[in-house]
Amino acid sequence: MLAPRRLAIALLRNRPTPRVPMMATMSTAAADPRDRSPAGPVEQAIRVKLSEILHPERLDITNDSWQHRHHAPMRTAGGGNGETHFTVHVVSEQFHGKSTMQRHRMIYAALADEFATGLHALSLKTKTPSELQSAEQA
Repeated sequence: MLAPRRLAIALLRNRPTPRVPMMATMSTAAADPRDRSPAGPVEQAIRVKLSEILHPERLDITNDSWQHRHHAPMRTAGGGNGETHFTVHVVSEQFHGKSTMQRHRMIYAALADEFATGLHALSLKTKTPSELQSAEQA
């Protein structure tokens, strides 16, 4: 039996080289973070649904899909629709008394249809107005 280190080295040496296509067709939607094109249908749906349930004082949505266009599922889908990954910053009084997990669950429940039809990931920052004020003063 090989020692663990030698076994690891042997496995690495014998691992087949992954086959990656040289050129993948990608969607131009959200291809560049400087692109200020109008919000797509997924981003609009996120904005409408979160506004309805949270009545936010602040709602910032950033489409980060362009950063993930090289991932295997995105390559398989030809780049997807360009609306799969978002960063969402929400300030709402509706979060008062709720843990971070409860806040995130509220948002994920509201966006269940979007997740079922292609939305893949959200990076969430959720605060109450008083938490935001405290953070800005610090």
